[in-house]
Amino acid sequence: MNIDTMRRIDYFAGVPLCFLLSIVSRETKSPGGQVPENVLFLELSEMGSTVLADPAMKKAERDFGSKLHFAIFDTNRPGLALSKSVPDENIFVIRDDSFLHLALDSLGFLLWTRRKRIDTVFDLELFSRFSALLTGLSGATNRVGFHAFHNEGLYRGNLLTHKVAYNPYMHIAKNFIALVNAAGAEKPEYPYSKTLIGDDEIDIHKVTPGTQAIEATRAGVRSVYPAFDGERHRIVLINSNASQLLPQRRWPEDRYGVLIERILSDFDDVIVLITGAPSERAEAEQLSLSVGHERCLNFAGNIAFEELTALYSISALMVTNDSGPAHFASLTDMPVVVLFGPETPNMYKPLGRASVVYAGIACSPCVSAANHRKTTCMDNICMAAISVEQVYFAVKAEIRGKY
Repeated sequence: MNIDTMRRIDYFAGVPLCFLLSIVSRETKSPGGQVPENVLFLELSEMGSTVLADPAMKKAERDFGSKLHFAIFDTNRPGLALSKSVPDENIFVIRDDSFLHLALDSLGFLLWTRRKRIDTVFDLELFSRFSALLTGLSGATNRVGFHAFHNEGLYRGNLLTHKVAYNPYMHIAKNFIALVNAAGAEKPEYPYSKTLIGDDEIDIHKVTPGTQAIEATRAGVRSVYPAFDGERHRIVLINSNASQLLPQRRWPEDRYGVLIERILSDFDDVIVLITGAPSERAEAEQLSLSVGHERCLNFAGNIAFEELTALYSISALMVTNDSGPAHFASLTDMPVVVLFGPETPNMYKPLGRASVVYAGIACSPCVSAANHRKTTCMDNICMAAISVEQVYFAVKAEIRGKY
């Protein structure tokens, strides 16, 4: 389903439904004193956020001994599968390809939460009315999520038992941890969560691919570059695409071409793989042809999504727009150079070895929780303002091992 269509549904149907449900539902006060046992993390629309939520999920497991569950849109489930933090049988998938499927699966969700005896829901969405309705109707005793109070944010009723103050000046992973802290508060707070969250709490666990997956990935590289030698060559990945949720995050394609040419000219042991989904193969091919070098290869769609961590594990570096792959890379030790524009790295910098390039012009960032991450900008100068020289400086430092 088109993202703008989903935004319209969320507004025109979500606002009145949240209002009506808030009237008919019982008063939403925190009952307190209940240890969360079967907890549900609700993050529907952002694939990369499944990685950013991992420290919060681990904290719920560690502090409460909770059994983890997750609900997500079908199109974003692969991102959750990479970390393997939640068992498959505890994941509920909502199809988002049509309004009919969305409605049917929403009803199925309400039955599923009761069958799983979900007692605590953590709504990770930033002021989505749809997720607020799912949370409010889930049957959970503890319903924890972000509330606008007098700050920036969008109306979504009075359906939470634990209203947490969303902090736009704190990394989103820490915001997610604040939700877990709220559920563990010894007494009611207004607003939640009056806790200190240290940088050490947002460390992310690493995924170690098996030997078979590594060898299969190396074979995949040799299929496009037969001379590839894992002992002699270093792989640099280029992810030039960005999701349709926010296409303004794209760095100009011709800049990527110039960057690749400089990398290949200065490092004769580097091969460049242009990555992407199968649907992005034609675009990747165009970039590869524009460079016209035997060590610049189209690798989009050449491996399955679940094999990404194996590819990252054998690669020296990735350059990417601010998108899901930057966060998936955090599951490995591969460094990434991430280009930011419409979003702020203060909130969305990946949790792994990430170097950020950000021009920081006056109108950037232009998307936030308050505008449903919707911008009217049709000329993303914030990305065009990032020069090839700036990006190459960060790339060269990583390749040469100067951190």
